[in-house]
Amino acid sequence: MQLMTLAETDSTRERMGGLRAWQRAALEEYFRRDPRDFLAVATPGAGKTTFALTLAADLIERRVVRAITVVCPTEHLKKQWAEAAARFGIALDPDFKNGQGALGRQYTGAAVTYAQVAAHPMLHRNRTEARRSLIIFDEIHHAGDALSWGDAVREAFEPAARRLSLTGTPFRTDVNPIPFVDYVQDHTGVRRCAWDYNYGYAPALADGVVRPVIFMAYSGEMRWRTKTGDELAARLGEPLTQDALAQAWRAALDPKGDWIKRVLAAADRRLTEVRHTSPDAGGLVIASDHENARAYARILRQITGHGATLVLSDDPTASRKIKRFAESEDRWMIAVRMVSEGVDVPRLMVGVYATSTSTALFFAQVVGRFVRRRRRGEMASVFLPSVPTLLEYAGEMERERDHVLDRPPKGDDFDPEQDLLDQARQKRDTPDTGEELPFETMEASAEFDRALYDGGEFGGGAPDSPEEEDFLGLPGLLEPEQVAKLLRKRKAEQRAAERSRPAEPAEQAPKHEVVADLRRELNSLVGAWHHRTGQPHSAIHNELRRTCGGPPIAQASEEQIRQRIAKIRAWATGRR
Repeated sequence: MQLMTLAETDSTRERMGGLRAWQRAALEEYFRRDPRDFLAVATPGAGKTTFALTLAADLIERRVVRAITVVCPTEHLKKQWAEAAARFGIALDPDFKNGQGALGRQYTGAAVTYAQVAAHPMLHRNRTEARRSLIIFDEIHHAGDALSWGDAVREAFEPAARRLSLTGTPFRTDVNPIPFVDYVQDHTGVRRCAWDYNYGYAPALADGVVRPVIFMAYSGEMRWRTKTGDELAARLGEPLTQDALAQAWRAALDPKGDWIKRVLAAADRRLTEVRHTSPDAGGLVIASDHENARAYARILRQITGHGATLVLSDDPTASRKIKRFAESEDRWMIAVRMVSEGVDVPRLMVGVYATSTSTALFFAQVVGRFVRRRRRGEMASVFLPSVPTLLEYAGEMERERDHVLDRPPKGDDFDPEQDLLDQARQKRDTPDTGEELPFETMEASAEFDRALYDGGEFGGGAPDSPEEEDFLGLPGLLEPEQVAKLLRKRKAEQRAAERSRPAEPAEQAPKHEVVADLRRELNSLVGAWHHRTGQPHSAIHNELRRTCGGPPIAQASEEQIRQRIAKIRAWATGRR
């Protein structure tokens, strides 16, 4: 078949006129190669749907394909795809059922779910063989949710004339291969997914395609009673064992405690500030389960005087509720996982991460709900607990992740303790260890810990810090460079105030507070070095341990942490 350029038809030229630069570049790459399979990775909010449907319209017009099937994760997204396709003159049936047989003559294709395909792969194979088809896989990593799903997708769509795979998060926390995705072996022997076009968060932010995100992290004192009657206490944000962290995290999210109440109140104050410049701005709370979601709705009603839209996974009207919220000016929506991926509600600008799910994939999907930009200067704010894993994800927003099928070889610097922690983080999207341990929350207080933005950390962690109000009161419209400049200025003012404050000859700070302050200082420096070099936070910490010696930061002594602070400062001045 003769290759076509994008400029050879008037209709294609017209469609191209309104595309973003990355969408045009990805289409040009597609038509240059004219492939059967193509994997496009683009950060949430960048416009993957528009890219895919522009390509689909061109392939249909040139009779390269005659039918389209869109495979997506949820029922709600089927309707969303059908509505978007209609704007391109493509009629998709979002209500196609496995048992109905043939597609209606008025439709060019259908939108189905991965679960639907897995239930009857031969039906969809027959449909694919009947007409030359383009298969669009929305969030293709879901095809690896189970081995049976991957096998079904391969069986159903292997005969397709063309396959276009889309994802905003091309990585999984397991080793199930994703169908129709190539894996290339790197120099260590590890097989990593290979994409055909990639447009990450960092370039999208630089291009003004997505919003910048500021994370507001909250710590606090937690106290709970186990089913055996033991009373335990821990401070969220301090180094804890996996079980203690899971239970302290659960206590923080418990609607009966004060932590979640204060964080929801702070998030609502932030939303009020944002609505001064974006009157229809909305907020989203991601809850762990239905019971907590309902309780959070009652708390928000007490705070705001208004009800919140409650979206539960077993609610048959969930899709209508999401659409109604998207088109309204209501303040808050509360969901259990359902809105974590693929749902386009561009007015969402404030979020609360009130779930104990801790995989990188789920975190990226949640944050992706808030980065869809509508106009210049919009900034998203996400509130979360001071949990090391979440803080690391928040500090590495610009990091690109891959789906790997093999574990990296364990070299001389292999740390078995760190490996166990990594494995604990790589669980499927289920509550963390200790979530099911029965206990009663006795106390759950909240304190503003720090803000994270663009790889840097700001704020202090002092109880009732006035800095919290500074961050909550940031103007609703600011360019990314203005946000960074303002935060750097406030950080410099804070340091100047600390230097000018007369020394207090009173009692010395307790040892644990000194160590905690040093850990925060080191983490802040590591964040700055990550932003400067692009190295992952974990790699920087490992290099500091290798050069300075000592255990991981959670077990390091005051002197060992001071040595690492001195070392990273030496790196910054070129004295490695």
